[in-house]
Amino acid sequence: MLDPYFTKPELPGNFERAVNRREIVDVGRRGKYLMLELDDGNTVVIHLRMTGSLVLLAPDGSENPGDARIYEADASEKHLKARFTLDDGGELRFSDPRRFGRGFVAGAGDLEEYFSSRLGVEPLSEDFTVEAMAAMTAGRTGPLKSFLLDQKGVVGVGNIYADEALFRARLHPLSPGGSMKHDHHLALRDGVVDALERGLDLGGASIDDYRDAKGEKGGMQNEFLVHRREGEECVACGGEIKRIVVGGRSTYFCPNCQKRLRRRSKRK
Repeated sequence: MLDPYFTKPELPGNFERAVNRREIVDVGRRGKYLMLELDDGNTVVIHLRMTGSLVLLAPDGSENPGDARIYEADASEKHLKARFTLDDGGELRFSDPRRFGRGFVAGAGDLEEYFSSRLGVEPLSEDFTVEAMAAMTAGRTGPLKSFLLDQKGVVGVGNIYADEALFRARLHPLSPGGSMKHDHHLALRDGVVDALERGLDLGGASIDDYRDAKGEKGGMQNEFLVHRREGEECVACGGEIKRIVVGGRSTYFCPNCQKRLRRRSKRK
């Protein structure tokens, strides 16, 4: 362990003892959490946060070591926070320039309890139905953009894909969540799924420092419909893409294509 912040508030030594000489038997994901299941039933859980990355280093050192992204690598490896040595001589490295990423070891049976209070519905699962969307947004007065970023509702949707999903659904990011009708629920559900699946097809979006486990860039940034396209022409109507701030996050949308819904009045 190279940086105690990676396991905070747990002591690095406890983390190291939990993973030492253990075999990784499965790899999974829940929301934005990455999970490495070990042969003793415990699971290593890692959240990359904003700038974290996991990169595989081959035994001969041929792969990107993980800290040579948009940040120049140096001999001190100052962005390298954790190093997992594999039995073939290779390494799994966690790098994080901004030190927001975290890792911990969860005991067998503890994961569901940990996630139940933090995470909602997986958007690419059968549970993400139109009815689920309606139930999650019912009565909400906050903007749809904030709803999509709240991991207790739909998990795994970040700032990029929230913008792209709302454009696909033709919904204004400031529309109140509870203002939607059935057609809007359907459009937003499909918009989220379409945006995420396109991102998966293209290997993610490498705007700043994101790379996959082999150190390669994604291609989603080349097909953004609205995100980071302020002042450019809308691909649908030719109007100008605008930028606002919603919940402290830069938000991009087309004022012509994306309808701003009004708050629905309560029935007497």
